[in-house]
Amino acid sequence: MWEDLLQDILQGNTRSLARAISLVENEMEGYQWFLQQLPASPAKIIGITGPPGAGKSTLVDALIGEIVVQDKKVGVLCIDPSSPFNLGALLGDRIRMSEWYNHPNVFIRSLATRGSLGGLHPKIIEIADVMKAAGFDHIIIETVGVGQSEIEIAGLADTTVVVVVPEAGDEVQTMKAGLMEIADIFVVNKADRPDADTFVKNLRLMLAPAFHRSTNEIAIVKTIASQKEGIKELFEKITAHQQLVQSSDKKYWLLAEKAFHLIQQHRMKDIDKSVLKKELEISGSANLYRFIERYVP
Repeated sequence: MWEDLLQDILQGNTRSLARAISLVENEMEGYQWFLQQLPASPAKIIGITGPPGAGKSTLVDALIGEIVVQDKKVGVLCIDPSSPFNLGALLGDRIRMSEWYNHPNVFIRSLATRGSLGGLHPKIIEIADVMKAAGFDHIIIETVGVGQSEIEIAGLADTTVVVVVPEAGDEVQTMKAGLMEIADIFVVNKADRPDADTFVKNLRLMLAPAFHRSTNEIAIVKTIASQKEGIKELFEKITAHQQLVQSSDKKYWLLAEKAFHLIQQHRMKDIDKSVLKKELEISGSANLYRFIERYVP
């Protein structure tokens, strides 16, 4: 089964790709062997993150259009928030992207976070690598953009795009340092709104210390995603950055981050949250540190 799936995926069969993602997601027997057979791929991952309401989904929709116009293939993973209790997705498929679902050069998959604290799907690395094997030129991953989820995408994406809006002026002043540091490109979306230019100017001032620490300047692109304005420039900046990544130290930090996550996941494989919950109910333990002692070597 896995061998046939792999051959179909390498030939660009999207039905087999969808099936393989589901099987990997649910850790079906043989999935690790399957992952070990995946060939290297030149496809780069574009991470789109930022606070809720910034227009990430609209921006992704516009980016898909720009990539398709250039006769390239794009795979999109939309990470939806999910309940920590039943692990189901809250948003479901992105309605705005519905026009692309039957396009031959576009593949879109929504994934629930399944209660993952980092805001990404627990199998996101594996799923992204399966997508890469399917021959896409670009992989876009859109995060939920809440809490600390923005930070985790930096360990996965070759290029991290942080989307903000002009009204976020006060928020940017108090924006967590981590978010400022993970951005390879800042997008100021809804740039037709008042004070957009002032916001961009202030953002440049805030990023000035980062410019001194980094050899690569962090680009700031103004867009009006709903009208497809600024999208071509954004895609050019993304492409330019990804060419830099190929020959930079970041490439190996990215690989190290992914390897660390996979090893951590493997070592935690025998720990089941539902079992922990039952044991806590039975023991009525009020001290978690004593409770976890049996699990910690």
